Amino acid sequence: MTQKLLEAVESPNLKRSVGFWGLMFVSLGSIIGSGWLLGALFAAETAGPASLLSWVLAAAMLMVLALIHAELGAAYPVAGGTARFPYFAFGALAGFTAGWAAWLQAVTIAPIEVEAAISYMASTKWSKEHLVMLHPNGTLNGTGLVIATGAMLLFTIINLAGAKLLSDSNSVMVIWKTAVPVLTVVVMITLSFHASNFHAGGGFAPYGAHGIFAALPIGVVFALQGFEQAVQMAGEAKNPQRDVSRAVIMAMSIGASIYILLQVCFIGALSPANLVHGWAAPIGAGDFGPFYTLALAAGAGWLATILLIDAVVSPAGTGLVYLGTSARLSYALGEEEVLPDQLTQVSKSGVPVYSILLAFVIGELAFLPFPSWSSLVGLVTSATAIMYGFAPVSLAALQQRDPDRPRPYRMPYPKLLNPVGFIAANLIIYWSGFEATWKLLTGIFLGRIVFEIALRRSDTLKRTDIDWRAASWIWPWLIGMTIVGLLGRYGNGSHNVFPNWIDLVVVIAFSLIIFYYAVSLAMNAEQIKNNLETEQRQLAATAELNLPG
Repeated sequence: MTQKLLEAVESPNLKRSVGFWGLMFVSLGSIIGSGWLLGALFAAETAGPASLLSWVLAAAMLMVLALIHAELGAAYPVAGGTARFPYFAFGALAGFTAGWAAWLQAVTIAPIEVEAAISYMASTKWSKEHLVMLHPNGTLNGTGLVIATGAMLLFTIINLAGAKLLSDSNSVMVIWKTAVPVLTVVVMITLSFHASNFHAGGGFAPYGAHGIFAALPIGVVFALQGFEQAVQMAGEAKNPQRDVSRAVIMAMSIGASIYILLQVCFIGALSPANLVHGWAAPIGAGDFGPFYTLALAAGAGWLATILLIDAVVSPAGTGLVYLGTSARLSYALGEEEVLPDQLTQVSKSGVPVYSILLAFVIGELAFLPFPSWSSLVGLVTSATAIMYGFAPVSLAALQQRDPDRPRPYRMPYPKLLNPVGFIAANLIIYWSGFEATWKLLTGIFLGRIVFEIALRRSDTLKRTDIDWRAASWIWPWLIGMTIVGLLGRYGNGSHNVFPNWIDLVVVIAFSLIIFYYAVSLAMNAEQIKNNLETEQRQLAATAELNLPG
């Protein structure tokens, strides 16, 4: 591969100012958000002590996907990579579909995290007496909406200031966010740990394998997602070929280790009396979150105060990162010429201004129909899995069709791990439930309408980078997974047709069929080369549009 083509996947308009630690902290800061404060409780309620296996299973599945993203991010260091990798392998339609799914996921995270922070603040005695932010049903009232808007506006200002300020401010926040859960594990295991809890309330696995799998979309996968944020910012990395893969792998390893230890800590710190009748309410009533309640019960009031502060800092840090991610994804979609060209314009600080403003507006709108943290967790988890599902197929195709590409990081056993990664993504989609899947299918279909309208109105209607055959596997995949969910055993609306374990065999078999079919449809080496050159031309044109004066 020539140096010219290597440069073709770089983003000259976005300033390359973020180093390894900035990239690692961006990913780790996305992993450690509101999920750690609530995920352990929801997992224990769903799976009992076997929730430990839920975290281990999710960590293993997402680590495979992280390795795949690490190779892609190092070999193709572009802004909004999750939208661009399918574009390189399968053309503009595939790139847009992947980018749209990624954008649907990312644009809702910032408002969700803001709502989580407000919910914790609203639980304090002072807030209840002096600053009421929630209605009795837990939704934002007028005051809460104003404060939420202020938080989103702050995220927007920081993102507009540039990627370096984003990574620097996030780095400081991530150090705090990582230290608090580690401190919680050490203190709670020291002060209050009951080993008998791991076989109380019906045994280690009171809800069987179904409970272990059902816990994944109820906060577990949501908590562990986010490792790909370093990939999304690869276009702004100082040395993406060296740093992106290292940042992704390190962030995922640290995050998974912390979450598994938190689940051990949570189960051990529970009062055995609360588990006599099962795991339906392991901590009883509490306004401030599970770990806050356990810290108070253990006599660690000082830790409870720190946890209350962190209940604001952790979600806020994640929301800050994801608003920036949403902007970079819409920037990438703008590069594909299916969203307005303004989304590709960058400021003197080297940031996509209109993309950031769009993320702010959509985030504000999300406060209205989705007023609580829990209302979107399953939906976001499924959207994340769809976004992740494009990566192993794209990597397998690019490894075959673009073999001479310099690859600073190479994933081990690619012929095994690529299909395993696709299976993992589809299992997460399935476990998220039929209700989440059909809603996302509807959202992606609406995106397809946007794509078709933009295509018809474009002066480049007969674009050579749209290969309908190469992208023809996408809708059979998504519709097929929706039908499997309908006949499956998870989520509202599922018909429970498949017997236990047979449903997983069906998902795995369907995944393998789609995987190998999709890879066989990928563009040839010449078409992929043309896509990379198209990327270079689009970036050059964008550079001319953004020249001052």
